[in-house]
Amino acid sequence: MTTRILPAVGDVDAARAVTTLLSQLPDAEPAAPVADSTQLIDTLARLAGESVDELPEVVLVHERIGPVPALELIREVALRFPAVGVVLITTDASPGLFSAAMDSGARGLVTLPLSYEELANRVQSAAQWAVGVRRHLGSGGEAMAGPGGTVVTVSGAKGGVGTTVAAIQLALAAHASGQTVALVDLDLQTGDIGSYLDVQFRRSIVDLAGIQDITPRVLQDAVFDHESGMSLLLAPKDGERGEEVSDRSVRQVVSSLRIRNSVVVIDCGSQMNAANAAAIEMADVALLLTTPDVVAVRAAKRLVRMWSRLQIRKGEETVTVVNRYTRNTEIQPPLIQKITGTRVAGTTVPAGFKELQGAVDAGRLHDLDAKSTVKQALWALAGELGLVTAEALSKVRRSKHRTDRGSIGVRRRRGDDTAE
Repeated sequence: MTTRILPAVGDVDAARAVTTLLSQLPDAEPAAPVADSTQLIDTLARLAGESVDELPEVVLVHERIGPVPALELIREVALRFPAVGVVLITTDASPGLFSAAMDSGARGLVTLPLSYEELANRVQSAAQWAVGVRRHLGSGGEAMAGPGGTVVTVSGAKGGVGTTVAAIQLALAAHASGQTVALVDLDLQTGDIGSYLDVQFRRSIVDLAGIQDITPRVLQDAVFDHESGMSLLLAPKDGERGEEVSDRSVRQVVSSLRIRNSVVVIDCGSQMNAANAAAIEMADVALLLTTPDVVAVRAAKRLVRMWSRLQIRKGEETVTVVNRYTRNTEIQPPLIQKITGTRVAGTTVPAGFKELQGAVDAGRLHDLDAKSTVKQALWALAGELGLVTAEALSKVRRSKHRTDRGSIGVRRRRGDDTAE
């Protein structure tokens, strides 16, 4: 079997040394080195866009690559292109770096100066792993087409701001648009997606926490196929078991889900821990829900600053959604944007306690009436985020229009002047 190898080496001398050794490896097909992290990601994305079969089995990342640091680059490659084996080239052979490289998703580490035997062993091991992953997933199938689906996290500035309702409706909107959708409950201690969607299922994300190789079969056993058509990965029934879910296991789970789904929506709740921090870091879109009151907006500001200090997410990369919005509130979206340092979504969500109550109490949030103003707003938000097609949005609006017209007709037949 021919092993295709793509080196990412910015240093000219190091690139020459790597290329020379790679050319001596049996059955190796080394590509010309790419000089920086941007070029590497762009190259892999272009190849994945053509076919997963075009991706190299092995990527070598030199420790002095830039502008993105080597470990961050390895993490991004591992997340976006999980069937590629990544090997770090470094002068540091310490156990600490080895552990950090493995946590980032590397499949091996070779030390400088390079030796033929060590390089050959690491490349072979990484290539075998990549081939095994592709065999499990079905190389060339739909599950491996491109770099993966869109990951959206939904976090609350504080408890009770409507995070779970928003996550569920965004996922439903994406599914109604014809996309495959996974909805994940990462509110590990108090997650209630199962209750909102009338689900009794004994498995949860905890069942995946200790598994090193999450195959399609293993993942399917932990996922619940909901009547709405979405796949659900629930929080544990016993909240204390949430501690078993590490940031590393979350990275593996989310990577596996994004390979198999067009959209992955993750309810992160309002409590920060290593697990949901990893999800937020991985997200293509990180939403932060707040209500337009002083306490919630202050909490949102604290959370954004904490994400920034911990290098989880920059404020400008976060989208704040204003829930339970009214026009007469003193705290308006432009002020929230200024206070939090985030981008506030153009779509605001109105308060709708009465219209939500019946669906929530029945555990049938997926049956929420099309005329619901909350549903309308959240589906519009999904459209703003690119999760929903214009056709799907139009369908919901037409349904609302028909309902409204029917209600007006009933009132007119009854002689109700308020219909005008």
